[in-house]
Amino acid sequence: MSTERVRVRGLSIYRPIIYGNTAVVLTPEEREAHPSREHTHRWTVAVRSAASAEDSDIVGGADDLGYFIRRVTFKLHETYPNPSRNVDKPPFEVTETGWGEFEIQIRITFIPEAAEKPIILYHHLKLHPWTASGADTEAPPPAEVAVQLGPVHSWQYDEIVFTDPFQQFLNTLTAHPPTPLPKARRRPVPFHTANPGSLEASKGGVPEFTAAMEKDEIKRFEDARKTVVAEQEKFRISLAEKEKEIERLRKELGDT
Repeated sequence: MSTERVRVRGLSIYRPIIYGNTAVVLTPEEREAHPSREHTHRWTVAVRSAASAEDSDIVGGADDLGYFIRRVTFKLHETYPNPSRNVDKPPFEVTETGWGEFEIQIRITFIPEAAEKPIILYHHLKLHPWTASGADTEAPPPAEVAVQLGPVHSWQYDEIVFTDPFQQFLNTLTAHPPTPLPKARRRPVPFHTANPGSLEASKGGVPEFTAAMEKDEIKRFEDARKTVVAEQEKFRISLAEKEKEIERLRKELGDT
């Protein structure tokens, strides 16, 4: 058997990605010229490398992911023509116009050498600026105000992990190391991590993911894990006490 078709056991290798969308308000002229005049926004949903190029105003995308991703399928709302959009080469993105927010299914298919099953992600399309309170129930600002606030960004950081990869695929991955995330931010932080009510939360800009944010995210996950463990222990103790009480009542009933 060729060594290229042998799995490298006990090894995991990952690639950082972001997925999400950016959205801008259509100008009155664009709305007037659009076949569907009820459309209010132009948006782009994408899967990109996590690191951003220094000289680019695009969120993420410093690396070409085509060396390990064969296809990304974006499943849009059924009201769109051809709602399942297949993108077979970078940039893995779809640009459309619309007026409403909805959930987009993102299916990532890897190159044949990976011999890995596709993965499915979900993203809620975000069109309106994040409110000061962070509540989605607040009415979106008027179009003229939204234009001043700048583009809306909604991005999620994730890591695709390949465990026990085939040697050939491992060779491909190691030949394309990801661009490291900057240690500290050089641009406004993404809206969903900005402090509510702050200038960064209310102004537009190009967000950027950083190594510091990655550490913060890991800490949040660890804090959440500890909370879950503590709750489980509390319920375990409560359950044990109730079982003792049930056993006591059974003995009392048996004595009578």
